[in-house]
Amino acid sequence: MNAIVCEKYGPPASLVYKDIEIKAPGPKEVQIKIHACSLNFPDTLIIQGKYQFKPELPFIPGSDIAGVITAVGDEVKHFKVGDEVFGFTMTGGYAEMVNVSAKTIFPKPPQMSFTVAASFLLAYSTSYHALKDRAQLKQGETLVVLGASGGVGLAAIELGKQMGARVIAAASTDEKLALCKEHGADDIINYSTEDLKVRIKELTDGNGADVIYDPVGGNYSEPALRAMAYGGRFLVVGFAAGDIPKIPLNLALLKSCQIVGVFWGTFATKFPQQNMQNSMELIQWYAQGALTPHIHATYPLADARKALEEMLERKVMGKVVVVN
Repeated sequence: MNAIVCEKYGPPASLVYKDIEIKAPGPKEVQIKIHACSLNFPDTLIIQGKYQFKPELPFIPGSDIAGVITAVGDEVKHFKVGDEVFGFTMTGGYAEMVNVSAKTIFPKPPQMSFTVAASFLLAYSTSYHALKDRAQLKQGETLVVLGASGGVGLAAIELGKQMGARVIAAASTDEKLALCKEHGADDIINYSTEDLKVRIKELTDGNGADVIYDPVGGNYSEPALRAMAYGGRFLVVGFAAGDIPKIPLNLALLKSCQIVGVFWGTFATKFPQQNMQNSMELIQWYAQGALTPHIHATYPLADARKALEEMLERKVMGKVVVVN
């Protein structure tokens, strides 16, 4: 099978497109012919060795997959050859085939395309775990989403609205913010041209944000935290800006707020039943038309390196998908 292989840590250009063999699935695994695999910002860090998860070299990047089962392990009873599925794997997505644990995949809803299915699980599961389990977002609260035009950001906007919150989207360009409005944002902030702290305060009549969703880090985290409401929750989701901020902890004391870490992958492993329940709720909302992943572009597998470069250059809004 053809695959994109990381043989040494480095930029997307260092990845190798080559033909490799795939083994038969293990007893608790299924083998999937991949029709689509979406890119996620951590992919750009993993291939450079800059992420907390460091696969052993060589490895195939990619985690968000959708496709058709071609073989099942001896102990797998709830899936069969020919089933259309989508799910999550730590590595192996940028390929034509992959073996994954049967516990990490779901039946693909008939109305969901492979491209949309591959764009769904990680972004929406991360954002839902953040807002529901970690922030316990309540109806009527104000949610500020940083990096709001990205995959997890748009998911957070839609889920915040679905959960009854007022959503303020913050992003770096007017084009990105226009997309955020299309996905339900009530108000917008361009933090390239506006003072993030001041605008959050202005838009909340001085009260501040009840919940801040931060997948960006860098220079935006501290001003956002300074605009936090008393008793608020600051969600640490990621560091797309490249820098991990150093936060003055007296801010948490003064505001009696929480700084809460969000790592969906560990949650899904440690609490599979709770994660399954969340996933079922997300799939139901999708079926009802409440959740609509935005597909920025699709690329053939051989051009996955170009797609990763586009993501690194901050040109992506929503999701980019590699298709076979």
